[in-house]
Amino acid sequence: MPKILLIEDDISFCKLLERFLIKKAYEVTIAFSAEEARTAIKKESFDLILTDLRLPDSDGIGLMTEFKNSNPEIPVILMTGYSDVNTAVKAIKNGAADYISKPFNPDEVLLVITNALQSDATAEETPIKEKKVPKKPITSFENEFVRGISVASKKLLDHIHLVSPTDMSVLIIGESGTGKEIIAKSIHQQSNRKNNNFIAVDCGAIPKELAASEFFGHLKGSFTGAISDKMGYFEAANGGTLFLDEIGNLSYENQIQLLRALQERKIKPVGSNKEINVDIRIITATNEDLREAVKNGDFREDLYHRINEFSIQSPSLTDRGEDLMVFADYFLEKANQQLNKEIIGFSPEVVDIFQKYSWPGNLRELQNCVKRATLLSRGDYIESDVLPAEFFQIQKQTSNNGNFSLSENEKEAIIHALSKAQNNKSEAAKLLKITRKTLYNKLKQYNID
Repeated sequence: MPKILLIEDDISFCKLLERFLIKKAYEVTIAFSAEEARTAIKKESFDLILTDLRLPDSDGIGLMTEFKNSNPEIPVILMTGYSDVNTAVKAIKNGAADYISKPFNPDEVLLVITNALQSDATAEETPIKEKKVPKKPITSFENEFVRGISVASKKLLDHIHLVSPTDMSVLIIGESGTGKEIIAKSIHQQSNRKNNNFIAVDCGAIPKELAASEFFGHLKGSFTGAISDKMGYFEAANGGTLFLDEIGNLSYENQIQLLRALQERKIKPVGSNKEINVDIRIITATNEDLREAVKNGDFREDLYHRINEFSIQSPSLTDRGEDLMVFADYFLEKANQQLNKEIIGFSPEVVDIFQKYSWPGNLRELQNCVKRATLLSRGDYIESDVLPAEFFQIQKQTSNNGNFSLSENEKEAIIHALSKAQNNKSEAAKLLKITRKTLYNKLKQYNID
């Protein structure tokens, strides 16, 4: 049974990872600080060391170097936050076996550990070569739902898990570019209908004169231009899920037609006298306030209640700031695969620019920005010179309004947050709306004990 030394100061996360590794047949010794790790490695022998990059009493890279000098045969894997990936890559060139970015999934943990142990076992049998940055496994992007780490993302995921197994109609509400269709697909893929079709329709792109034909189909010759029979969206989605994006754009007449089909679960193609039974789940999305539209008489109240058996809020990127680099890293991996590039990550300057930008276009804007920057980049990292001009023209305006902020008087804000959190760094980081790793960096920068 391979023995792992796990070094991580986040106690709850450390215990969670320990239980997972034990379940996977590893023997685990945990250390919550560099000092505890030094003591453990003197008492026991280990097959692998898994250490956080940022520790309260040491730097992960320095600790790794120390261990590699005394125990060069033990592979070391670094655990990093997204803003620390560049540092981890440098660590690999200095002897680390690999790195893994938080938050990570269980399969990725096992893969990295297995590869490190296997590489160590065969090291004596192969000639020594220059270490290269390991490539991550090719990712499938069929299911593009990214699990964020923010409170808003966790709430979103909980709602998706709750409603997916049911047949309830779901209304997804959110700004443009927040990934409403991705949420709808995730609901479908976790439902009992996952083996049948998911049909997505942009209601804003359908002329009201053709809506009946698009939704319900038509027979050849039923109107001018109907040169052949056509299957409508309802029939195409039979047994599966029909996603109607921006449903508020439908005309009042089209709303009546849609309501009738949803109530009766029967459709009649244009030009036909025969009704077709359909078994579909309806998921809709809007960036409008449909309740206000109902009050104004622009949207039918009975249709609103029919499609809104359960509502989900799709949070904007500003509401899930902790997820920014999670998404950026995902979009970079996707862009690398699409463009056949091998960009490693983002420079610290770009990370800082991203975190200060307001992202009015939400995830769609972030994805487009990362893809464009990936295409333009010639080095290993995305630098600020490949970012669009608007990043340097728009100044993000911030005000404290009684909240904690690092926009001004950073040192005072950190001291205030630590006092408020009774020196609990995890809680202080939450108050400051930064990661725990960023807080450690700031404490070091300002010499705050």
